[in-house]
Amino acid sequence: MEEGPDSQGDSASSSSASKPPSFDINQLDTSLDEAEFDIPTVEKPPTLESILNEPDDGLEEEELPLATAAVHLLKADSGESSSISSVESMETRRRERLRIPKTIHGSVLKPSKLKSVSAQVLSAADRVDAGMPTAIAVSSLIAIGTSHGLVLVFDAKQVLKWCLGSTAVGAQYGAVSALSFNRDCSRLLCGFAKGQITMWDLNTGKLLRTITDAHPPGTAVLHIKFTDSFVLAVCSDSGGSVFELEFKRLIGVRSCESQCLFSGSRGEVCTIEPLHMNYTIKDHPMQDVMVLAMASLSKVLLVTLRPQLKVMFTHPLKGDPATLPQLAWQFVVIQVSERDRVIDPVLAFGRDQTVYFYQVICNGPMDIRASGLQKIQLPYKLLGIAWMNPRTLVCLDKAEKLHIMDVRSEEELEVIDVSEAQLVYSTSIFKSLATGGNVSQALAYAGEQACYQSVVSHGGQVFLLGTKAVHIYTLRSWKERIDVMVKGNHYQDALALALSFYEGKAKAVIGLPSSHSKRSQVVSQLMMDILFDFVDLSMTKLCPEKGKIEELEDYYQEIVPVCVDYCLDLKKTDVLFGRIYERFAVDVIAKGTFLECLEPYIQTDRLTAIPPAVMKDFVDHYESRGMLDSVESCVVHLDIASLDIHQVVNLCWSHSLYDAIIYVYTRGMHDYTSPLEQLLAQLGAAVSRGKQLTDNQIRLGNKLLVYISCCLAGRAYPMGDIPSDQESMVKDEVFKCITMLHTKDHPESESAYPHLRTLLQFDTREFLNVLALAFEEPEFNDEAGIQRRQRVVDILLQVMVESIGFSPTQVGVLFTFLARQMARHENTIIVNRVLFEQVLEFLSNPADESRHEERQQALMELIHAGGLAQFDETRLLRLAENAKFYRVCEYLYEKRREYHNILLCYIKDPARRYHAFSFIDSIIQSPGYSDGEKKALQEEALKHLEDLVSIDCKQAATTVMASLQGSLRTVIAKLKDKENVLFEFLQGIMAYREASGSALHPEKQITLDPDVVELYIDLMCRFRPGDVYNFIKMNEGYRLEETLQICRKHKVSEATAYLLEKAGDIQGAFGILLQNLHNNLKQAIEVLQEADSQVSDIDVLFSKLELELYVIVQLCQRNSGKMDKTAREALWFPLLEAIMSPQRKLKDVADKSRLDHFKDMTHHVLNSMMGYIAPPDMLQKIMHDPAYNTGKFGEIKELIIGMLENYNYEETLMATCKNLLYHDLYVHLRSLTRAANRGFVPRGDQCNLCNADYTMPSNPTDADGIIVFRCGHCYHEPCLRAVGSIHLLDGEETFCCYLCSNAKRSGGQLTSTRFHRSLSNPSQELRNKNKRDKEQAKEMSLDPHHVAAFENMRRAMKTPSRMAILSELAKPESASGYHKPLSVFQNENFRLRLAPPPPMELG
Repeated sequence: MEEGPDSQGDSASSSSASKPPSFDINQLDTSLDEAEFDIPTVEKPPTLESILNEPDDGLEEEELPLATAAVHLLKADSGESSSISSVESMETRRRERLRIPKTIHGSVLKPSKLKSVSAQVLSAADRVDAGMPTAIAVSSLIAIGTSHGLVLVFDAKQVLKWCLGSTAVGAQYGAVSALSFNRDCSRLLCGFAKGQITMWDLNTGKLLRTITDAHPPGTAVLHIKFTDSFVLAVCSDSGGSVFELEFKRLIGVRSCESQCLFSGSRGEVCTIEPLHMNYTIKDHPMQDVMVLAMASLSKVLLVTLRPQLKVMFTHPLKGDPATLPQLAWQFVVIQVSERDRVIDPVLAFGRDQTVYFYQVICNGPMDIRASGLQKIQLPYKLLGIAWMNPRTLVCLDKAEKLHIMDVRSEEELEVIDVSEAQLVYSTSIFKSLATGGNVSQALAYAGEQACYQSVVSHGGQVFLLGTKAVHIYTLRSWKERIDVMVKGNHYQDALALALSFYEGKAKAVIGLPSSHSKRSQVVSQLMMDILFDFVDLSMTKLCPEKGKIEELEDYYQEIVPVCVDYCLDLKKTDVLFGRIYERFAVDVIAKGTFLECLEPYIQTDRLTAIPPAVMKDFVDHYESRGMLDSVESCVVHLDIASLDIHQVVNLCWSHSLYDAIIYVYTRGMHDYTSPLEQLLAQLGAAVSRGKQLTDNQIRLGNKLLVYISCCLAGRAYPMGDIPSDQESMVKDEVFKCITMLHTKDHPESESAYPHLRTLLQFDTREFLNVLALAFEEPEFNDEAGIQRRQRVVDILLQVMVESIGFSPTQVGVLFTFLARQMARHENTIIVNRVLFEQVLEFLSNPADESRHEERQQALMELIHAGGLAQFDETRLLRLAENAKFYRVCEYLYEKRREYHNILLCYIKDPARRYHAFSFIDSIIQSPGYSDGEKKALQEEALKHLEDLVSIDCKQAATTVMASLQGSLRTVIAKLKDKENVLFEFLQGIMAYREASGSALHPEKQITLDPDVVELYIDLMCRFRPGDVYNFIKMNEGYRLEETLQICRKHKVSEATAYLLEKAGDIQGAFGILLQNLHNNLKQAIEVLQEADSQVSDIDVLFSKLELELYVIVQLCQRNSGKMDKTAREALWFPLLEAIMSPQRKLKDVADKSRLDHFKDMTHHVLNSMMGYIAPPDMLQKIMHDPAYNTGKFGEIKELIIGMLENYNYEETLMATCKNLLYHDLYVHLRSLTRAANRGFVPRGDQCNLCNADYTMPSNPTDADGIIVFRCGHCYHEPCLRAVGSIHLLDGEETFCCYLCSNAKRSGGQLTSTRFHRSLSNPSQELRNKNKRDKEQAKEMSLDPHHVAAFENMRRAMKTPSRMAILSELAKPESASGYHKPLSVFQNENFRLRLAPPPPMELG
């Protein structure tokens, strides 16, 4: 017999127990309207996205309470609509959320403490040694387990009801590890750290059962959960197994039967969560089904316990090994169709940073399935999850922060740090320390921060069990969230949050009716109260008392838009322009700022009506600030009924606000012609004066053109459409206005058609474009419309052709317009052909040179429009040529495909002559032209080559070489008589040659004949002699002798000297440069001897001398290394004589400072020649010079000291070089010596060839030698001889490693060494005694291996061989003074690196 009767008896007895009725779950108002929520049979289940996504305007709270019967311990009057509707897809929701700006959610959760419960738990720990809290369970009662085995039970008023157990039980069972109430809170199950389970009667406080065999011994109880059945529970232990507990009572004896649902050997289950039904929902298909969710470290399972045990769903779980899986159930109202709704459970499960949502669909006890809904990726790692209501989920991360999340939008509403709560962790329970720690390493590692028994959700509240207190977090009501911000003086944020409530966009809403009308009424009133308080505070306490006007304006710029925004959102413009405007109007700055802030709202059409009084203040303020343009832009957006017409019209006329004038007349008075007539009169007066129009007048004319175009097209100006019943009338009136013969009350001097004439004179082209658009309207295409169109054409001809006052361009524009209209409307527009003849003659008159480009453009447009199609093209071409209309000629020649004549047009047209080259290239290179056309163009281009060269010589040369057929010599012969043109052409050829190649691709450079290059050099000597030297120096391709003759003929000295040096005549080149230097020195002496010579002239002269001297010195330095001593002295001493001789002639000059230039040049020559002339010879030359051999030693002191310093520097440089070389040699020899003396370690004990153990020879008489190589390989000497791994060097036998030498030959990575030693026994010593004596008697020297290693080291050096440098320094100079031409010291770029390399260790 089952325990059902006993349970009923217990329930009956509990009815008389003292229990707070307000928290009795059976007495709560959680019943549903059966008529409305009788769950229908659903043929098609909802889609994956239909569960968590219902819009906020669902059922009202009064109509549908939460399906989970929210019971609040501290506050019971909160609620939110729980229905969630479908959307198309999750991705669509994400994209929509991206477009929504960041909203303000305020403080969503209200934190508090259960002070009485916390105090009594601490008191119990002190008085009865209850221990620290370890687990908590919440229903209509609160149970808290302790570490010493006690359970404290509190009622909803935080009054201690029972203290269950004792410390003696705690010593036997361990800490309380899990707690669970049954459905009516009459029973309490307690799990302990040592594996025991107890059941308590909460009505009497008696112990009903102690269960010790429900699961394997030695494991702690991690979870214990009652199901909806009074006799069925489930538990899980630290071994990862899950058990079903069925309670029975037979003949007064209570028992418990245990059944294993899941074995921990298949993966440890970390958490379990049974689904608790709400039995007030009648006829729900899951009422007879018991569902259990289990989660291990790798997967989630859903199983049905009743009516039969069955696995209905599995899902893999992946994540950080240090994280535990999480489970949470919630019933959700799902709208299946417009009228039908169902309530289905949704399971949220996750691990690490991922949360999944699955709906459980039950069509019957045997037909249950899970459907995926949503997946959320979090930026933090999960520690726990709990539902607050069907739309709000709370996530606890590993940093002990609560994240409140809206499930539908995946938006994070608030983050609260709960680390101060000092959360209780079940680490010791998950490690099962009380039973010896016999758990898996994975479970122990993941359970470091297990808090399943410390984080509990119930009735829309989250309870956190801390070490010293119990913390509770409740969703605030919508008004509380606003009040929190208002108390913190965050009025703008409070208004933004309230607006989200008003619009139904807020998240986690509690206590607000979801009916739109009720919600709008309640929230709107609160927002108005907040707004009034905000305005009052902004004008009093929050307003700066002192400050600049700009600072006050900036302050009000932050305040006023807030008021305007929310008043417009709430449609409370009466409040905006009533109480709020009156409050701001008290302060002048605030009033002005308020009026200015209205402008953007008016221009965006958010504000379309302003009371007349405020509008008057608005206009007056902008007029005082000189911002009338802004008034105009605002007037055209306002409702005309809200304006003072008289005030606005007077203002607009007085300040030329044309858009506002037109808007007021057309919208307010429905008068479309009066403003047009008056404004055209103003424009006509300005045009008739013949002066340059002002910007304001041009703006007026442009607005009138747009206005006329809009009216004739049926559009309102400046925006919108003309009412359909007035459209035809408006078009007719506006057309009559612009084509009227005379204005009202016109003077006798007024010309005919004044309005049309005014518009044509203002902008002919744009006005005719307006007419062209109007001619497309239906009104101009019926029979009457065709007559009106012809009438307009006749008027235009009468006004512009038969009278004066219009330019050729304007006349051309008119006939272009007529030609286009005639082509578009065939046989409906009649124009006399004689008029086109007259226009053609007028435009192409060659005698009229004025407005040439305007007349040509007008003729081009007329031709393109087809207005001259009836005329002969030959005649047109002749007229265009006479008028020099080259673009017209080009157009006509192109029709004839006479491209050679088009080239003439380009050449003759000054504005487009540079385009001739691109035209030639485009025709020649394009395949769309015939060979005859290309040949004719080439001949014409060659015929006018002189003109092309005069345009651009480089482009002409490029065109000749790339596009024109014919040899270069032919072109040169053609231009031979015109040397200046030929020179420019050859200059272009040289530039083309340079551009055709590059340093990377020299083969692409074109090759010119030497005589062509020499001809160019000859011409350059005539026209640009200063460029000859640089050209021949930088280019090749000329013959040396012929070029030298050309330079000598034209006396280009620098180029001649360069060529002589290139030919090997060093003395000849030196003589020419020295002669030039003598001439300039002679000129300098004459200038210095003149008493009245200017200092600037002297400086310029010496600069020229220094430049020439540097050129000669470089010549001498380049060639001294190739000469003997006599030849070198023949170069340097004449140069030194040339510099020193002027000083002798100027000894008597009064101003001695002028001789400093000569002394500086003398020092430069001496320093330059010291590397090539012996110092004694130089000193002798100086001492015998009359300029220095007289007078005191002080006069030549500086010269001699400079020479000695140079000598000391070179001596120091040589000593440093020797020291570096000696140091390097020592370092490398030391490294080689260490390597040679290093001991060798064999790799093994066997010979690498025969594999015999040489440490224990098989034959005691075996006296074979053992050879060990540096690489570590060991061999018997006979083995090496047998394989031929021996060499004879200098009469001595040398062994080499067999394995390494073979690897090297086959391309392996092993390196062989020829260094070896032998481990010998006594007999081997005797055998080799004579050989060792011979070796000791020989002179010590490096063997070939050391020599090879030293050679490799030397080659690896990055610097040049220092040994070679040292050897060269050690050799005395020969008697002839001959220097090796390849010596490093003769290199101009020689640089000695003084930093020594790091020592190299050889291993």
